[in-house]
Amino acid sequence: MAAAEHDAPGPGVTSASDRLALNGMGSFEWDLRAGTVDLDPAAMGVFDLEPEVFDHTPEGLGVRIPADDSARLRDAILAALEGGGHTYGSYFTVQRRDGHDQWTHTQGRVLRDPDGRARRIVGIVRDATAELAHATLLRKLESARAQQATIVQRTTEALSRAVTVDDVTAALTGAGALERLGADGLALGLVENGAMKIIALSGESLEILSERKFTRLDGSLPLSQTVLTRKARFVTDLGALAAEFPLLASYLGRIKFNAAAYLPLIAQAQAIGGLVLFYRRRSEFSPEERNLSLGLAGIVAQSLQRALLFDQEREFATGLQAAMLPRRIPEITGGEIAVRYHSAWSGREVGGDWYDVIALPRDRVGIVVGDVQGHDTHAAAIMGQLRIALRAYAGEGHPPSTVLARASRFLAELDTERFATCTYAQVDLETGGVRAVRAGHLGPLIRHTDGRTGWPNLRGGLPLGLASVFEQEDFPETRLDLVPGETLVLCTDGLVEEPGTTITTGMDALAHAVRTGPQESGALADHLLDRLWERWGSGDDVALLVLRRAPDPGTHRAPRIHQYVHQADPEGLSEARYALRQALRDWGVPSLADDVELAAGELLVNALLHTDGGAVLTMEVLPEPVRRIRLWVKDRSSVWPRRRSPGEAATTGRGLLLVDALATHWGVESRGDGKAVWCEFDAPVPM
Repeated sequence: MAAAEHDAPGPGVTSASDRLALNGMGSFEWDLRAGTVDLDPAAMGVFDLEPEVFDHTPEGLGVRIPADDSARLRDAILAALEGGGHTYGSYFTVQRRDGHDQWTHTQGRVLRDPDGRARRIVGIVRDATAELAHATLLRKLESARAQQATIVQRTTEALSRAVTVDDVTAALTGAGALERLGADGLALGLVENGAMKIIALSGESLEILSERKFTRLDGSLPLSQTVLTRKARFVTDLGALAAEFPLLASYLGRIKFNAAAYLPLIAQAQAIGGLVLFYRRRSEFSPEERNLSLGLAGIVAQSLQRALLFDQEREFATGLQAAMLPRRIPEITGGEIAVRYHSAWSGREVGGDWYDVIALPRDRVGIVVGDVQGHDTHAAAIMGQLRIALRAYAGEGHPPSTVLARASRFLAELDTERFATCTYAQVDLETGGVRAVRAGHLGPLIRHTDGRTGWPNLRGGLPLGLASVFEQEDFPETRLDLVPGETLVLCTDGLVEEPGTTITTGMDALAHAVRTGPQESGALADHLLDRLWERWGSGDDVALLVLRRAPDPGTHRAPRIHQYVHQADPEGLSEARYALRQALRDWGVPSLADDVELAAGELLVNALLHTDGGAVLTMEVLPEPVRRIRLWVKDRSSVWPRRRSPGEAATTGRGLLLVDALATHWGVESRGDGKAVWCEFDAPVPM
């Protein structure tokens, strides 16, 4: 008792525990061997524990401490115990029952036995919220500033790559865009002809706003009011807008957001649109958050302004380019033509690529594909002038070499340093004759009736303009034969140039696409653009022209086949023989195959050896008056063959003798700029 009386404070004297409690501070004692923790009432208050619930164990004490803080506190205690220390201290968080987090500080002293083993820890705990309030605020502000800087940086980076308005909307609504903006939803509108046009929506449930994609710019909705007044509006209770904006009332209950920032988009002192950032759980907009929203609106406005200017310039340039191209393609007899044009989509460039189809005298047609140097409106303007000049020269009936020479002179006399490349051909679809020239351009690709493709060896001259400057206006003609059913393809280099590879790679890809593509010219043109223009990318314009000579299969009663054999194609002879044998089998006269194949081989070899060019092989059935097989071999030479009488030791000169021996009749006929050697075989009527 004496001890108790000695320890009790006198009247008017405050005990140590009372003083601790008044200061938000309590004491504890931890018996390490028994594993129990005793807290005085003040410490119970610091931990917000109820005496009847607390079980006096370290685990019971830890229910109020978050896992991360508990691990950090445990590490501090273990470091003191295992390191031989006598004191430790640490800050941690206590989660109070009312949901608030309380910063707490503990300081303990380790009591040890004489042998150094720890037996107890005594110490104090105190509410450190007020002490750390300023530091916590600073940390929150610093975190907010870092977050805001990240939002601005990421948004600026994403929009810096946007060129068109579509690019801007994609950057604001694509994957991760809302997270970049720190928002849960977004609506973007542009001022257009006195109305507000919503061009982008992103976020759950916002698709219902697309019902009002176009609204009058009259202030009847919060976004249009923001644009009209040019003042941002921050709303933490969207439901409160119903009374002020009745048109919005029916939507407020269906969108899953409670707050929004309505921001005007102002560029060059003009309101060009509005941006709405929606939030699911937000009770306030701090000054820093308002400034961030206004800064984001400024970034979006500048990007949209650049994109709008680009789209306008692009529309003007492509419109100019389209106006320079022919509005319609003349109808032709004996074939079909398809043209396609694709503009590059990157940058402000507009190319000088062009195509044209020109009706010529004597039922011929002129076809041209070309490219003026450069990618700007000046190139497009020069292209228009050059196309008209070339069309005029061709329409006057000049041969292809003269047409290009005059076009080159015309370009050289213009006040420009630009040059142009092109390939021009005159085509007679009745005979299949083609006279082609090229000026520094890619030559034509031909698909034969058996599916093979080839690039004819077209001799060429210098590009138009340069040829006249260097006084080398020589554009040698190359004569080709287009067999019925064959297809000729002309294009500019944008269809065959893949970044990082040689042009031969693209040419091989084009040949494969033509070989595997559909027969009809329009379908083939679409096939080529889908396979190649999309594959290489959109960095260059593409002009494409596909001409197909109409097939000539004859009739069921009188069928016909055609085959072109190129002079430089060693496989052409064997393929022609195979085609003849197959046709005779299909027509029911396989017994003639050996004789017809031998005669055809002799006539083809004569044409390929003794003329300057390839040959066209035709075989048909003549049903009247007696069914027979007629074989034609047409070449470009006007020199008629002579049947000779070679000696016994001669190694040549027996071709026509063989034909005369094998065939019932044979002869030679003039055919335009060449001749045709023919022979006939009596054909038995199939049973």
